[in-house]
Amino acid sequence: MAQPPSVVLTDPASALTATFVPSAGMICTSLADGGVELLGQRRGLQAYLDNGKTMGIPILYPWANRLSTNTYDVGGGAVTLTPGVGGVRADERGLPIHGVLSAYPGWLVTEQSGNRLTADLDFGGQPRLLASFPFPHIVTLDITLADRALTVRTTVIATTVASVPLCFGFHPYFRIPEVPRAQWTLQTPPLRHLPVDDSGIPTGAAEQWGPFSEALGDTTFDDGFDGVEAGAVFTLSGGDRRIEIVFDHGYPAAQIFAPGGEDLVAIEPMAAPTNALRAGGYRSAVPGRPAVSTFTVRVR
Repeated sequence: MAQPPSVVLTDPASALTATFVPSAGMICTSLADGGVELLGQRRGLQAYLDNGKTMGIPILYPWANRLSTNTYDVGGGAVTLTPGVGGVRADERGLPIHGVLSAYPGWLVTEQSGNRLTADLDFGGQPRLLASFPFPHIVTLDITLADRALTVRTTVIATTVASVPLCFGFHPYFRIPEVPRAQWTLQTPPLRHLPVDDSGIPTGAAEQWGPFSEALGDTTFDDGFDGVEAGAVFTLSGGDRRIEIVFDHGYPAAQIFAPGGEDLVAIEPMAAPTNALRAGGYRSAVPGRPAVSTFTVRVR
C-alpha cells in the first residue's frame, strides 16, 4: 500500500532531520541524527493509519491517555463517546483513549520550508470532531528544527464564546540506538506521582517523586505525574548519546511509559493529567486569548 506523502525537515546546523506526515494526523515518524533513528518505530506508520497503533511522535487530542467512562460533562449537559465513531478509540477495557485525531487527514499545511512546518485544524468546521468534543476552535502546530532541537508549539484558539478544555498531549517514543536498553539512564525532575486504579485512572492520591536518575535495567514504567514546572527537563541517555525533552511551558503533567520487551521509552508532555476531561482541574483556552504550549526535543 502506498504511504502518504511526508515532509522532511533539516537542521541547518547539524545532520538532524525530522519527518512528518501531515495527512496522517501530523505524526512525526522519524527523528534521525546522521541517519541514525532516535524514535521508536513500533509497528510502523501503516499500523497507525489502519488501527491507531502509536509510533514516533503522535499528537493525542483533545485528551491524552484514557477517560474513566464514555461520557463527560459539558456546561450542564453530557457528551457520549462511542468507540469506532467520530475518531474515538477504546483501550482493552473499552475506555476512550488518546482522543480523536489518530491519523486524522484534515490538517491544512500553511507554511513549509527547509526547517519549519506549520499546520492548522479547524474543529469548528468538522461535525465529526465536534460530536466528540463540542468546542469550536482552531489548533495550530508550529514545528521547527534548529540547533539540534525539534520544537513543537501548539496554539489553541477558541472561535466562539465557549472556552476550550486543554487536556491534550504528545506521545514521543525514544530510543538510544546501539546501546542495550538496560544501560539507558532515565532522569526526571522532582514531580508528583499519581497512583492509578486497575483501569489506569488516577485515584486522586499523590506522592512526591524524585528527582530520579537511574539505569533502566529491566524496570518498566506506565506512570503519570503532575507538578511539572515550566522548563523542566527529562533525559534519556546511553553511550555517547543524550536526548533531552524540555517541557518549555503549557505542560504541567507527564506520563512515562517504558514497557517490557520493547527498546523504547515514552516521555509524554501533557496539558493535564489522565482523565482530567472528566475529573476537572484542567486549564482552558478562553475566547480572545490563545493558549500556547511548547515542548522541545534536544539531541546532544
